[in-house]
Amino acid sequence: MASLNPPVCDFGWQAADFNLPNIDGSMISLAQIMGKNGLLVMFICNHCPYVKAILPRLLADCRELKMLGINSVAIMSNDSKDYQEDSFDNMIKVALAADFPFPYLLDKTQQVAKAYDAVCTPDFFGFNRHGQLQYRGRFDESRKEAAPHSTRDLFHAMKLIAETDLGPRQQFASIGCSIKWASP
Repeated sequence: MASLNPPVCDFGWQAADFNLPNIDGSMISLAQIMGKNGLLVMFICNHCPYVKAILPRLLADCRELKMLGINSVAIMSNDSKDYQEDSFDNMIKVALAADFPFPYLLDKTQQVAKAYDAVCTPDFFGFNRHGQLQYRGRFDESRKEAAPHSTRDLFHAMKLIAETDLGPRQQFASIGCSIKWASP
């Protein structure tokens, strides 16, 4: 398991469209999920220790962001052939057990992850109401363990986006496990 850091924000990059299956069987597109004040797109998976470490706090932040008009969506792009824990059936189990307050989508072809240039899990993309990228950074300063009194980087960035359409100029790269790309 390699820890990777994705690049930070390419301000103004336009969100790439998608139409992916949700765990409830519905199809979800970018236009359907966009919030009145923006959208948080998260590339996550079930097995990643970085995702597991922040999950309870991430779910709480997404619930709070929803009240600010920011919707959230999680996308799982890993090749589940070698990582059975990331299978669609297990996505359903994890989402239901944790009571995800957002759709959990399967990117089986990995085309959405490639379009977003996603690097790791978790990899966060914060868009304003116009679909322009304003945040690509870490959840907070913790790694795999919660750091006491850590700054809520992702939450504060998305709150700023909801209020101003602009993200913070200073951003710190996320860290996580590499996306498990399918063999050609």
